[in-house]
Amino acid sequence: MSFTRTLRAVGGAVVAGALLFGTAPVASADQIRDAQWPLKAFKADEVWKIATGKGVTVAVIDNGVQSQHPDLKGNVLPGKSFEDGGSAEPKDGDTHGTSMAANIAGHGHGPGGESGVKGLAPDAKILPLRDDGGRPDGLASSIRYAVDKGASVINISMTGKSSPGESEAISYAVKHNVLVFAGAGNDGKGGADAIQYPAHYPGVVAVGGVQNLGGGEIWSGSNYGPQVMLTGPAVDIVSAGDSGTSKYQKDTGTSDATSFASATAALLREKFPDLSAGQILNRMVKSAGLPPSAQGLQLPDQHYGYGFIKPLAALTRDIPAGPKNGPLKMPTDQASSGGNQANSAGSSGSDPASQPVKKKGWTPAFTAMVAGAGLFVVVVIVLIVVLVRKKSRRNGPPPGGPGGFGGPGGPGGFAPYPQAPPQQPGAPGSYPPPPGR
Repeated sequence: MSFTRTLRAVGGAVVAGALLFGTAPVASADQIRDAQWPLKAFKADEVWKIATGKGVTVAVIDNGVQSQHPDLKGNVLPGKSFEDGGSAEPKDGDTHGTSMAANIAGHGHGPGGESGVKGLAPDAKILPLRDDGGRPDGLASSIRYAVDKGASVINISMTGKSSPGESEAISYAVKHNVLVFAGAGNDGKGGADAIQYPAHYPGVVAVGGVQNLGGGEIWSGSNYGPQVMLTGPAVDIVSAGDSGTSKYQKDTGTSDATSFASATAALLREKFPDLSAGQILNRMVKSAGLPPSAQGLQLPDQHYGYGFIKPLAALTRDIPAGPKNGPLKMPTDQASSGGNQANSAGSSGSDPASQPVKKKGWTPAFTAMVAGAGLFVVVVIVLIVVLVRKKSRRNGPPPGGPGGFGGPGGPGGFAPYPQAPPQQPGAPGSYPPPPGR
C-alpha cells in the first residue's frame, strides 16, 4: 500500500506524521480501542489510576481540531485560526490535528467511554490552534498565544524551515515554564541538519519514532540527529479522523510519537504540579527505555535520544527533581541561566542556588584584617562568659534547678545550624542516566 504525505495548504510547514493508510473507517467502534496498541504497551489502565491529565491544557498547533468528534467533544477548548482569523475547526479533509488531539485527550464514547479512541491523557483539555506556519513569523504567534492562554504543554507535529521570531517565541514559552514538543520528521535522514524546525530549536523537545514498545526498535522513517531527546510510538497508530463517514484512521509518523510525548507530559504536570518544565522532562528522560539492541549506547543517541517514553515509570519511579532546567537544551538567550548540565561543555551545570556567592572588592589583606578583628572579639566574649560563670557558681544555681533557661534542652538554648542537604542525583553528570536503568 502506497504512502502519501499530507502537506500544508500554504507553504512553510509539513505535517510530520500524516502518512495515511486510506481514509475509510478502520473498523467498528469497539474494535478501534483494541487496535490502539500504544495504550496496551503503556499499561494505560494502570497509568489512569495515577493521573489522567486533569487540569492540564495542551495546545495543539496543527491544521485544526474537530471539536465535535464523539471521542473529543467536551475536551476541546475554543481555539483560534492563525490562517484566516476564524475558528480552529479544520477545513474539509484535514484530519491530522484531530488525530493528534485524540492521541492526547480522546475520551472515547458510548457507555463508560469504552468505544472509539481514547487518549493517553483523557482528562486533559486541548487548545486547538490552526496554523500552517506560512506567515513571515512562522509559528511564533501561535506559540505565544498558547502560552498566554494557559497551556503548559505545546504539541507541534509539524516540520518546516525556521522563521524570524520563532526562536524568541520558544524562549518565551520556556521562560513561562511551558514544555514544547515537536516531531523529528519522516524522511529517514540523519545528521546535524536532518531535524527540521521547530524541533531543531533549542528549548524544544525533539521526538523521534519507534516501531513498537515490545522491541522498541527505531522506525526506519524517523529522522535522527543530535537534537533528538525522546522517542515514542510511530507505526500503525489508530486515531480519530473527521466527524463524517471517516471517523477513524491509521497513521504512521513522528507526529504520533510527539503527541504521546505531549500526553505523557500532561500526566506528569497533573501528578507533579510543583515541578518545573525541565524537571518534568527530567522524569521522562530518567524513566525512558531502550530496546535490547540499543543497550550500552552512549546517551543521548542520535536515533533514540534518551530512549522511548514510559509514562507509568515516569509517574511512579523515585526520581529526584534535579536542577530547574533538567536536560532541556536552553534557548541561546537563556543559556547562562544555570541549572542545565546539557547546555554547554565544561559547565558545572549545577543549580545556581548551590553555588557560593563571590563577593567583589575584598582583598586578601582586608580579609585578614577582618578575621583578626573577629578573633579578638571572640576572645573577649569568652573571657566575659568565664567571669560570669564563676560569679554564678558563687551565687548558687538559678531557681528551678537543672534544665532552666540556658540548661540542656531548656528554652532559649542555641540549636546548631542544620547541615546542608546532600546533593541530589540529577546534578552534574546525571545525564545520561546511570547504567542499569
